[in-house]
Amino acid sequence: MTDSRSAKRCDIGMVGLGVMGRNFVLNMADNGFSVAGYDLDEAKVNALREAAQGRAVEAVGSLPDFVALLDVPRAVMMLVPAGKVVDQVIKDLLPHLTPGDVIIDAGNSYFEDTDLRARALADKGIHYLGVGVSGGEEGARHGPSIMPGGPRTAYDRVRPILEAAAAKVDDRPCVAYLGPGSAGHFVKMVHNGIEYGAMQLIAESYDLMKRGLGLSDDAMHDAYGAFNDGELNGYLVQITSDIFSRADDETDKRLIDEILDAAKQKGTGMWTSQIAMTLQAPAPTIDVAVAMRNLSAAQSQRDSAGKAFEREVRSYEGDRDGLLAQLRGALYAGMVITYAQGMALLKAASEAYAYHLDLQEVARIWRGGCIIRAALLQDIRTAYRNEPELTNPLFDETIATKVQAHDGDLRRVVCVAAELGVPTPGLMTALAYLDAFASDWLPANLIQAQRDYFGAHSYERVDMKGTFHTRWEVDEAKR
Repeated sequence: MTDSRSAKRCDIGMVGLGVMGRNFVLNMADNGFSVAGYDLDEAKVNALREAAQGRAVEAVGSLPDFVALLDVPRAVMMLVPAGKVVDQVIKDLLPHLTPGDVIIDAGNSYFEDTDLRARALADKGIHYLGVGVSGGEEGARHGPSIMPGGPRTAYDRVRPILEAAAAKVDDRPCVAYLGPGSAGHFVKMVHNGIEYGAMQLIAESYDLMKRGLGLSDDAMHDAYGAFNDGELNGYLVQITSDIFSRADDETDKRLIDEILDAAKQKGTGMWTSQIAMTLQAPAPTIDVAVAMRNLSAAQSQRDSAGKAFEREVRSYEGDRDGLLAQLRGALYAGMVITYAQGMALLKAASEAYAYHLDLQEVARIWRGGCIIRAALLQDIRTAYRNEPELTNPLFDETIATKVQAHDGDLRRVVCVAAELGVPTPGLMTALAYLDAFASDWLPANLIQAQRDYFGAHSYERVDMKGTFHTRWEVDEAKR
C-alpha cells in the first residue's frame, strides 16, 4: 500500500468499511481491481489496511483524499445502513464529485427512496445505481448475488467489476442488469421478503420436531441434513442443520438452546408486505412471517398469555418417522408457495413501475451467493424461460405437479400441528393461499353484500353486466 496522495488512481471506491464493506473491497481486489476504502471510523480504516496487505487497496479516513484516489469518471459504492445515513453520505460526497460520476447504493434502501435520490442526482449529472447485494459476510467476501438497477449506461461502466465479484453458477456470474430506476432495490426487497417467509417455515418445522416429536438437537441436525440432500436443498436448510450441531462456548450445551426466542428485523420484510398489499399481489406467507417476528419480540405479553390460557404443547403419539417424512414434503410445498408469492409480486411490480423485469434472470442470479439460493429456483427459472409472461410460478405444469404431490403432506402436518398446539401459521397460510388460489369460487360475494348493506358500496352480479345496489334494510317484502 502507498500514501494516498501519490497512489495510482483506483477503479472504484467503497464508503463504509464495516464487515460487509471491508469484505466487498477485498473481493473486488482479489478479482483484479484497485479499490479505495473510506470510513470515518479510524478502527475500520485500520482493519482494512491490515486485511488488505499485498492487494491493490487504499484505506483512508479523509473524504477529499478518498475522492482523489478515484479514476475519473468516478465510481463510488456505498455499503452503509439504509435511511438517513445514505442521504448524509450523498450530501458529503457531492461537493467532491463531477458530472458523469456514478454512486452505487449497495445497501437495503427502500425502493421509493432510491427513485427520489436518483432523480435528484440526475439533475446534477450524477448517475445513481440502486444495487441489491445478498450473501451476508461470506457472500461479500467470496461472491454474493448482485441485483443492479438504474441507468443502463452507468451499469455497463461498472459491470466488469460486479461480474467479477459476484458468485458463479455454471460459470456465469450471479448478477444481471434488472431494469431502470429502483428495479434492483425492489428485487432485493422481495428477495428479503421471501427470506422472511422461508425462515418462518423452517422455524415452524423446528418447533414441530422439538416440541411435537421430541427430537434432540442431534436428531434435528440429521433431519435437516437429510432434507438438504433432496428437493429441499438450499442454503437456509443447510445452515439450519449446521446450527443444531454447534456447541456453546460458554456452557456444555448446544448454542441454539441458549439463544433467546425473540427475532429481530430491519424492515425489508415489512416493506414487502406493505407493497404487496398496495399492488394487490397477495403474499400472505411473507405477511405472517413479519407478524410472527413481531409476536416473538412481545415476550412479556406471551408470558402473561401463557399463564392466562395454560396451553401446553402435546407430544405426538403416532408414527414419528412417518410424520417427519410428511413434514419434509410440507416444508417443500410451503417453500415453493412462498417463492411463488414473491415472484408474482415481482411480476406485478414490473408492470406497475415499468421495470421490465426478466424473471428468468432474477431466478438465475438467486441460484448462487444469496441467502435464498435453493434447488427449487431452477424450476422457477425454467418456468419463466418457457413462459416469460407467467403471472405466478404455480401456473407452471412442472411446479404445480410437484406442489400437488405434497398437498397431502401439507394438510396432514397442519392438522397434526393444530391438534398438538404447535403454532404453524406460515404452513397454515401457505395451504390456505394454495386452496384459495386454486378455487374457482370464494365467499367474497358475502363480503360484497355486507359492504353494500352497511355502506352502499354496490356489487356486481353473475347473471348480468353492470353495478348494482340494494336497499337491504327497507325492502321487507323480499325477506
